[in-house]
Amino acid sequence: MSEEKSLNFLEEIIENDIAAGINNGRIHTRFPPEPNGYLHIGHASSICLNFGLAKKYNGLCNLRFDDTNPSTEETEYVDSIKADVRWLGFEWANELYASDYFEQLYNFAVKLIQKGVAYVDDSSAEEMAAQKGDIGKPGINSIFRERSIAENLLLFADMRAGKYPDGAKVLRAKIDMTHPNLLLRDPIIYRIKHVAHHRTGNKWCIYPMYDFAHGQSDSIEEITHSICTLEFIHHRPLYDWFIQQLEIFPSHQYEFARRSVSYMITSKRKLLQLVNEKHVTGWDDPRMPTISGMRRRGYPAVAIRQFCDTIGVAKRENLVDIGVLEFCVREQLNKTANRVMAVLDPVKVIITNYPDGQTEQLIADNNTEDEHAGTRLLPFGKELWIERDDFMEEPAKKFFRLGPGLSVRLKHAYIIKCDSFEKDENGTITEIHCTYMPDSKSGSDTSGIHVKGVIHWVSAIHAHQAEVRIYDRLFTVEDPANAEGDFKDHINAASMHVLPRVMIEPSLSKAAIGAHFQFMRKGYFCVDTDSTENKIVFNQTVGLKDSFAKEMKK
Repeated sequence: MSEEKSLNFLEEIIENDIAAGINNGRIHTRFPPEPNGYLHIGHASSICLNFGLAKKYNGLCNLRFDDTNPSTEETEYVDSIKADVRWLGFEWANELYASDYFEQLYNFAVKLIQKGVAYVDDSSAEEMAAQKGDIGKPGINSIFRERSIAENLLLFADMRAGKYPDGAKVLRAKIDMTHPNLLLRDPIIYRIKHVAHHRTGNKWCIYPMYDFAHGQSDSIEEITHSICTLEFIHHRPLYDWFIQQLEIFPSHQYEFARRSVSYMITSKRKLLQLVNEKHVTGWDDPRMPTISGMRRRGYPAVAIRQFCDTIGVAKRENLVDIGVLEFCVREQLNKTANRVMAVLDPVKVIITNYPDGQTEQLIADNNTEDEHAGTRLLPFGKELWIERDDFMEEPAKKFFRLGPGLSVRLKHAYIIKCDSFEKDENGTITEIHCTYMPDSKSGSDTSGIHVKGVIHWVSAIHAHQAEVRIYDRLFTVEDPANAEGDFKDHINAASMHVLPRVMIEPSLSKAAIGAHFQFMRKGYFCVDTDSTENKIVFNQTVGLKDSFAKEMKK
């Protein structure tokens, strides 16, 4: 019997809360992205965590868009986030927006003013920064801190009415300018932004700051466990302060450590740079760490969920080897991807003793790992395509593929022996002439001949042509976010290599976009969205083995 998986610290907290009857044992989480970019692998961990905890403890999980900064937020990002969450296999209990609560949040701010714990400040950003002090250095009070409640109420109403330009005034909480936690030194609650919002249009020209909107939105939704990444641990006292002052539902924040993945960048700002400066083709470029990019590359959703479960939940940040993610992808595709034949760098083989004009249909297993995968017919004829590196003009000692006088088995087919080859004026091999052993057919071999090598092939007259995109990691250093210099200095110039003339077996010619395959001996590939009726494009999802690490050590 296998050991039961131990609880992570968040599960322990939840189980203790349930046992104590807190919130009547009710569990309600939320995933609260800001719609200012596409989700990435870090968000996938948060999605799996929040939705997974709700599912495990028979609770609910909301999808809430923290859309309080109209300058950077777009409906395109909202739509992509919903698509990504659903693709990962989750469905939310409620689709909500911080903008749903703008009126309520405004009234909360008014209540703070009425209590004497919020004030309108006319100071410039530079003046407020100077007032704030620093670690070990207390801040100083603003000259506007002691405005009367009546004046603050009037000024805040005028801010809402659009009477002031951007930056002219802010609303601040009145806490303690000497507090050791700098976030509690009279933080800004509202700022003026005359920018149209993606949902509310021009109805508002003041918008709540994240620290104000986030906790109050949690409280409005009666979220029991507000789970954030570790960077927000110093924000928790402010989260609690607002809830206590407003005397609303006491949502509580918990933090877990973000897990960075080697050779990846997960800063939305930096990812946006890559897109805008055209270092990549878009947010869904298969080299990007975005969920849409990984989906396009062919990563199965179940593999990403498995990865998130494998790395677990912790209180300390660390860098996870990308090989763990790739292992999860390989493990899943090994179970599900049909094995097919594609020749990436083709050279022609002519079987001189095979009857002219004859074609036979060989039977090939689709996936020996899946007993329900079935078989397919594979055409075989006189002329074939094989990989150029499966032939050596002067074979090395332990080269068990094709060369002058050498024999090799063609997968699912016959044993062939190389008799001769031809070159062009540049010395490039153009044709390989072989003979085959008619009694060596796979499944009914009576030839008595034993060969060590097996290679893949495609019948030349039946082959279809495809484009294949081979990918390496987007960065050449393990931790590009913390590497010396600009992160873009470490972009891998060879991160994509396009093979325009790949020969594929005919069964692949009508493969659906997103379909996964194992190209025998080459790796896992999927059909790209750039494919058309006249041209099929494949992305390399992942190799059969991790060759990148070996290359980087050379």
